[in-house]
Amino acid sequence: MTLLDSLNPQQKEAVTASDGPVLVLAGPGSGKTRVLTQRIAYLIGQKGIRAHQILAVTFTNKAAREMKERVSDLIGPQFSQGLMLGTFHSVCARILRREVELLPYDSNFVIFDSKDQETVVKTALRKLNIDEKRYRPRSVHSSISNAKNELIRPSEYPTTTYRDEVVKRVYARYQELLIDNNALDFDDLLVITARLIEENPAVREKYAERFQHILVDEFQDTNMAQYTLIKHLASVHHNIFVVGDPDQSIYRWRGADYRNVNRFEQDNPETVTILLEQNYRSKQNILDAAMAVIDKNARRKRKELFSERGAGNKLSYFEAADDYAEANYIVDTILQITNSGAVNPSDCSVMYRTNAQSRLLEEAFLRAQIPYKLVGAQRFYGRKEVKDMIAYLRLIHNPSDQVSLGRITSVPPRGIGKKTLETLYQVAQNAGTSPGAALLDLSRGAKSPYWDSFTARAATSLSNFGHLFTDWRATSDVLTISELFDKVVADIGYLDYLNDGTDEGTDRQDNVLELRRLAEEYDQRTLSEFLENVALISDQDTLKEGQNAATLLTLHAAKGLEFGVVFIVGMDDGILPHSRSFDEPEEMAEERRLFYVGITRAKNHLYLVRSVQRGGRGYAEATYPSRFLDDIPEELMTGKSRAGASRQKSYSWGGGSSRGKKSTTRWTSSSSSKSQSSPTFPKRTRKKIAPAKESKYRMGSRVRHPEFDEGIILNTRADGDDEIVTIVFESVGIKRLAASLAKLEILS
Repeated sequence: MTLLDSLNPQQKEAVTASDGPVLVLAGPGSGKTRVLTQRIAYLIGQKGIRAHQILAVTFTNKAAREMKERVSDLIGPQFSQGLMLGTFHSVCARILRREVELLPYDSNFVIFDSKDQETVVKTALRKLNIDEKRYRPRSVHSSISNAKNELIRPSEYPTTTYRDEVVKRVYARYQELLIDNNALDFDDLLVITARLIEENPAVREKYAERFQHILVDEFQDTNMAQYTLIKHLASVHHNIFVVGDPDQSIYRWRGADYRNVNRFEQDNPETVTILLEQNYRSKQNILDAAMAVIDKNARRKRKELFSERGAGNKLSYFEAADDYAEANYIVDTILQITNSGAVNPSDCSVMYRTNAQSRLLEEAFLRAQIPYKLVGAQRFYGRKEVKDMIAYLRLIHNPSDQVSLGRITSVPPRGIGKKTLETLYQVAQNAGTSPGAALLDLSRGAKSPYWDSFTARAATSLSNFGHLFTDWRATSDVLTISELFDKVVADIGYLDYLNDGTDEGTDRQDNVLELRRLAEEYDQRTLSEFLENVALISDQDTLKEGQNAATLLTLHAAKGLEFGVVFIVGMDDGILPHSRSFDEPEEMAEERRLFYVGITRAKNHLYLVRSVQRGGRGYAEATYPSRFLDDIPEELMTGKSRAGASRQKSYSWGGGSSRGKKSTTRWTSSSSSKSQSSPTFPKRTRKKIAPAKESKYRMGSRVRHPEFDEGIILNTRADGDDEIVTIVFESVGIKRLAASLAKLEILS
């Protein structure tokens, strides 16, 4: 069998395309990864291109690993050595470290994650005497990030309002602080690389000459910085092969611009466009429903998706009495189909529009004792103890990292309070050095010129910590990463510090040991590589394989995944599509693309579920079916209402933000789908509850807890004179807290 024998005609056309710009519009499940890897193997094995002359970029480490493994299997590891294949961010980090002498950074720069970035914004606001309650750090950083994605510098930031003026000033100070910390944020990795290539002809020529072929995965998700970078890297050979699908562009909120597909064709009039339309994942009924939904979006190049897997079951629809019944229906159905032996729990996935929807689902899964895994809401690398240990290693690697220093100075407590730390920062600033460098010097005790700037007690505490810091720095060049990790943990007594006698304390210790296991995998590599990998890991990269558990995740996190059975919940107007899209046509188009992505994750069976009413603050709120349901042809749907009776379409509306009439569904139960029919639930009556006192908190608000850090309020209810608040924290998951004891700070 030759390299091309396993390809269909469209795939073969793409893999063997001639030199020059090639645009592959790949429908979901059409084998785009196969095409990309086969293209690389074809270039090396058939066209004689050297591996180091090829650049291939994608968006997740998981996708990059899969592509590397496939290429190696196709042509052998000896022929794939030197291939630059990775995520945009990792490739840019490698280029920046090689060209660091042209930048205002040292080669040991670190990469700040989203939490670190917000900390730097807060510092900038404080230094500029700007009230962070009025100008929320998260919102300000979002504006800065959007500007970077469009390659807008601080000096070029457009100002039409006073808030714009504030953001412009914060943006400038934010960048200064990053340089002071010898740190870059995620956006800088892209932006600085794009500018470096664009503004330095020698650098541009070096890389453009080297990369004779450039391949880009998920091209519809690129932003302007990424597009500019790719454009300049392809400026010599013009052999650029991009694969994407504008119908799956769902990351507009983080700068992705599906219009880059159109820009590519405009900038390269000689582009060869190839459609991949054969789907290897889904049954035809699922594809027909997906096409019916996405065809409502205007100004798109239509693809006729087809499958040779047969028509399959009709889509199952269920309308629950309320959101509790919605969750119960899902777990009951999963129990039914898994107990029958038809599927395993790992074949099932539940997808929702917002993370807050996971709470009732998690509770239902726990009650039913169905194993599940939650993607994205509780990232391993976002947990406090994991971030603490990473901060220690980052500071050892880069003493200029003030964010890491501020994080771990008192973890565990060592007699260095907030006032002492502020004095250290001021002393360092006056001396024209970094706080980390001053701390290292204080290890010399009274011989340090900084000693007399502190009280005897504070100076001693700083000196003791500085001595540890100096020792770690001195041994970091001779110890492996895991040995350095062990030394830090032992020197600070971190495992004992975490052991508070509770199950949570044991979990925290286990998380530190799991991070140590990862560090051991990098013992033959550098600390810089380890820290870079940790900084660039995404939620999908932490999704463990082999667990026989159902998967709960947002529709955004579902991109690139597939499951035998998919449940999409919350099919209500205002949830999917989200209410904020009602008055914005482009936002509504993206919501439709998001639904399309969710539909096409299903291989064999798709359930669409909604509830007639949803609760909140003691009120039962009526809902209306998602307008997207009306796009799916009746012959593709089967299902029952909560009352078990056949329902007919009884509504009609336009694209406005409100519905004039409560609706019922229009799909009838067919005898052929009897085995797929679902249990009905009695309507839950929920009376209006008079609160005992005025509620201080509201659903959706962001709050900060002194121990659990930031979280989002999922629910709140009166409890006598107190208030019980249910919050999902990034660090520990869902907690129910008494407001009078929790010491919560309202952030937004």
